[in-house]
Amino acid sequence: MKHVLNLFFVVICFTVSAQESDEVSVQRTIETFFDGFHDQDSTVIKKTVSHTVILQTIAKDKEGKEYVREDKFPGFLKSIVGIPKTTKFEERIKSYHIQIDGSMAHAWTPYEFWINGEFHHCGVNSFQLFREEGSWKIIYLIDTRRKEGCD
Repeated sequence: MKHVLNLFFVVICFTVSAQESDEVSVQRTIETFFDGFHDQDSTVIKKTVSHTVILQTIAKDKEGKEYVREDKFPGFLKSIVGIPKTTKFEERIKSYHIQIDGSMAHAWTPYEFWINGEFHHCGVNSFQLFREEGSWKIIYLIDTRRKEGCD
């Protein structure tokens, strides 16, 4: 019985350790995405995403009605690279809430966005990732953007 309990303990520890390792890898993928984003480096960003990545934003129109807007990845990269070097922007991730099931991961990341040292907006990113040939790739990213309720 003692051997069975020891084996059970080892299996549980291995499972928890593997889950933590995957969570670290998922977070590292997202951090690398933002490293490329902040450095305006499309090559780094491309390494973190699937070739079929989908990008969406929940925004408000002029009348205040919410809608979902999809951005094509090439256009997204062009807009990031095209930001003038004199403009300093930073998306500050406040926390990571990561869930994993096999080769699928979800990360919920509340954030604040700053431009030239001034608060611009806040929201939440929702990342879907897929483990592709041993590394995590972002396959879907949707975010919210708001100026109120950012405490």
